[in-house]
Amino acid sequence: MSWLAPLPVLIPLLAAAATLVGGRRPTVQRAITISALIAVTVVCATLLYLADRDGTTAVQVGGWVAPLGISLVVDRLAALMLLVSAIVLLAVMVYAVGQGVRDGTERQPTSIFLPTYLVLTAGICNAFLAGDLFNLFVGFEVLLAASFVLLTLGASADRVRAGTSYTLVAMVSSLIFLIGIALAYGATGTLNLAQLAQRLDGVPDGVRTAVFAVLLVAFGIKAAVFPLANWLPDSYPIAPAPVTAVFAGLLTKVGVYAIIRTHSLFAGGTCSTSAGCDDADRLLNQVLLVCGLLTMLVGILGAIAQSDIKRLLSFTLVSHIGYMVFGIALASRTGLSGAMFYVAHHILVQTTLFLVVGLIERQAGSASLRRLGGLATVSPALAALFLIPALNLGGIPPFSGFIGKVVLLEAGVQAGSVLAWLLVIGSVLTSLLTLYVVARIWTKAFWRSRADAPEGVYAASTPAALIDESTDVLFRKRADVGPMPVFMVAPTMALVLVTTALTVFAGPVLGITERAATDLGNRTVYLNAVLGTPDGAR
Repeated sequence: MSWLAPLPVLIPLLAAAATLVGGRRPTVQRAITISALIAVTVVCATLLYLADRDGTTAVQVGGWVAPLGISLVVDRLAALMLLVSAIVLLAVMVYAVGQGVRDGTERQPTSIFLPTYLVLTAGICNAFLAGDLFNLFVGFEVLLAASFVLLTLGASADRVRAGTSYTLVAMVSSLIFLIGIALAYGATGTLNLAQLAQRLDGVPDGVRTAVFAVLLVAFGIKAAVFPLANWLPDSYPIAPAPVTAVFAGLLTKVGVYAIIRTHSLFAGGTCSTSAGCDDADRLLNQVLLVCGLLTMLVGILGAIAQSDIKRLLSFTLVSHIGYMVFGIALASRTGLSGAMFYVAHHILVQTTLFLVVGLIERQAGSASLRRLGGLATVSPALAALFLIPALNLGGIPPFSGFIGKVVLLEAGVQAGSVLAWLLVIGSVLTSLLTLYVVARIWTKAFWRSRADAPEGVYAASTPAALIDESTDVLFRKRADVGPMPVFMVAPTMALVLVTTALTVFAGPVLGITERAATDLGNRTVYLNAVLGTPDGAR
């Protein structure tokens, strides 16, 4: 596995360089990009298989012995995140090629989008593999640089404004992260996560709590945890559909991953271990539980108030981050397993829904519920592509969303505390409201007649939609609309099938997450893999 571990970072970086060289040949660029992402997906699938079979493995870049060099760590959690992310990144890229995405207007060159997307891929993979805080920081900064370019494609006023807001929030998060890095290094003299976890046990509890709390704030901003989530609904919906899809599906989950990783190493792992949870750990977990509950409720209440589907889904994205925080804060093996399963489920489902919204915009000329209607009559295929992931997001049995929520609810009931029971109730309420929200989209955009839409007539003024006066529904009559492009429908359908497969194979996947949660609860597994000693001492 040692030679495979760096490839998810190296392949997209080398491919990005190759696409820049071939910038004047769009077909060559696309071939390089898609080939690279296929290779990354294959490598990540292999890493997950090996990690689940052989356990945690650490690679010391350049041959430097940890903690002096850069450590890349592949365990079940990292490998699962890598594979799900690679699948999504590949599907979105095929969708973008089908859409004919450009990095700006016709006046701008078309050679930046693909290499930037590959750099984003490298940053995501680097964050999941990072075995030290500074390398994790580098991964986040690579994400920031690439995401700003992607977010402002076209350089319209709205996109530049949203990109600027996003960048300012990300920079604040990065500054807080740097403060956390400085505190960690000042307290322990190391940034290697394994050695840092070991040495933090020897510092006063207040210092350890302060280090983790500062990092938690930084990662909470990136993960869009309440009250640090206000930036997200104003930033993501402005970008092009493929960019919005990959941002909504993946970027917040990198923050969630960082919370899981640091929580398991710095905050006692799980309370079922021999070390248990001290008072400071319990206090932080209680704070996380409160934040998880508020994230759920505030996010879903915000979604109810929206009439634009992209903003509505952005609020549901915030809301469902609360489920993941719920599982982490329970600090139990079942809770962590449920959180990891729900992360994988939500990446796939949320990305799929945003891709469907891109198809709705293309075919109907708008994503506003005030302008949409009759889409189920016009395009039954589009209706089916929306309905399956929408029901999954709402947690309808037997979909993976239902399975993930059941595991989290079971963990909450097992915890038995007042806060845990409040989270159980909040989770059920949020799930019901999510179902209401997606049902509202279905009834307004797909089921009702266009004539009943308050502003349905305005959709006809866009190049993408006209109105059949005889039937009063939207129909495609313009050459620039036509049938949905195969390379937009195929990756969307593929992701729908993957989410369905996650339901069918939920047992094996939960087996992986349970084994991953067991490893996270026993820090010595990680310490031994990185530091190479029986007790993790260095």
